[in-house]
Amino acid sequence: MDLNNGERHSNLITSYRENIMKMSESRKLSLDAFRAYVGGDSFTRKDILEFTESGRHKELGVIRPWFLAADENKVSRGLWRWPSPDVASVSAPVSVPVVKSVSTTEESSVVAYHNPTENLVPDKDPLYVPFGHFSDVYNITKSGRFYPAFVTGLSGNGKTFMIEQACAKAKREYFRVNITVETDEDDLLGHYALIDGNTVWQDGPVVKAMERGAVLLLDEIDLASSKIMCLQPVLEGKGVYLKKVNRFVKPSVGFSVFATANTKGKGSEDGRFIGTNILNEAFLERFPITMEQEYPSVQIEKKILDKVFVSLDVDPGDFAEKLVNWADIIRKTFYEGGIDEIIATRRLVHIANAFAIFRDRKKAIEMCINRFDDDTKTSFLDLYSKVDAEVVLDEETEAEEAHRLLDEENVDDDSSENLQPF
Repeated sequence: MDLNNGERHSNLITSYRENIMKMSESRKLSLDAFRAYVGGDSFTRKDILEFTESGRHKELGVIRPWFLAADENKVSRGLWRWPSPDVASVSAPVSVPVVKSVSTTEESSVVAYHNPTENLVPDKDPLYVPFGHFSDVYNITKSGRFYPAFVTGLSGNGKTFMIEQACAKAKREYFRVNITVETDEDDLLGHYALIDGNTVWQDGPVVKAMERGAVLLLDEIDLASSKIMCLQPVLEGKGVYLKKVNRFVKPSVGFSVFATANTKGKGSEDGRFIGTNILNEAFLERFPITMEQEYPSVQIEKKILDKVFVSLDVDPGDFAEKLVNWADIIRKTFYEGGIDEIIATRRLVHIANAFAIFRDRKKAIEMCINRFDDDTKTSFLDLYSKVDAEVVLDEETEAEEAHRLLDEENVDDDSSENLQPF
C-alpha cells in the first residue's frame, strides 16, 4: 500500500514537471502567480476576471492567465482544474530544454522562450479622434473572440492607428509586425539566435501574441511574399506547430488577428503602391471580413487638426479649416480621375507640424508637398491660394530670390568682361 502511494506520488511529480516544461516561461510565471492568488484545487472564470480586471497581473508583471481555461483542464461549465496535480511538496527546480552550444567550451546553453513580461497594452493617444471602422475594430477587440479582419484603404488614413487605439481602449495587449517581401517563417514564428555564446530559441511575435491572448497586427500585409503562407493555421485559430523545436502552440483566449494593406491583396494596378504583391487566394479567404477605410469627413479631420495644433501650443486661426477644405477638393478630384495624387490626413498633420516650426502657411504647405512632381505641386499650391486668401503665390520665395540675385551677378560679371579700355 505504501509502495503504491509512493509510486503514485512519484507519478504526480513527473506529470507536474512534464506539464510545466511544456509551458513558456511567461506562462509558468502567470500560473504560479494566479494559483497563489486563488488557492485551492480549481478555479473559475470569475477568478480569472477578478485577477485581471483588478490589475493584479500587472502588479505581478505576468500575463493574463486565460490560457489556463483550456478544454483539457475543464471540469464543468465555468470550472477548471490546474494543468497539473496539486503537489505542494514539489519544490525542486524545473529544468528547461537544453542544447549544446556552438561554443568550444564544455558548458551547455539553455534554450529559452523569450516572451516579454511587461504590459503591452498601448497607451491612449489624446490626439486620436475615432472615425470610420473604429467601433467595428473595437467591438471585435473587446469581444475576445478569434475573428481575423482585413483592413484596406489608401495611405495615411489611419488604419494602423485605429487598431492600436482600439486595443488601448479595450485594454488589450497589441503586437504590431511590419511585413516586407523579406518577412519569413523565422521572423514570424521564431528562430535560433546566438546570445552571449548560447544557442537560444526565440519565439517570434506571432507565437508571443498567441500565447498571451493578444491582438496581432500584420501591417502592410500586401508587401508579403508567398512565405506568409506559414500563417495559414494561425489564421484558422487552431494553433501552429513549430517544427524546429517540436512544439505545438495553441492560441490563448482573446487572441485575434488584423491585417492592414493599401490594396485588397490583388496588387496595385495603377502603380501607386510599388512593391505590393498579389496574395494567395486561400490566404485571403482566412479573413472573414474586409473593412474599407476611407479618409475622415471634413468635420472629423478638422477635429484632428485642431487637437494637433493645441498639442503644439499654436493658434492657427482658420488654418485647420482651410486645410481640410483644400484636401477635400483634391480628394474629390482624385476620385473623379482628374489628378493622380492625393493629400492624406497624415500629410495634413505634417503641414500642421511644419507650421508650428516655420509659422508660415505657404512655406509649411510648400515644404510638405515638395514630394510631388512640379506640375502637381504647382496645381496644389494654386488651389490652396484660392481657398485661403492669406496665401499669395506671386510673392518671391527665398529660393527664387537667391536664383535671381545669382543671375544678376552673373550678368554684371559678363558686362564688365566685355568693357574695353579707350
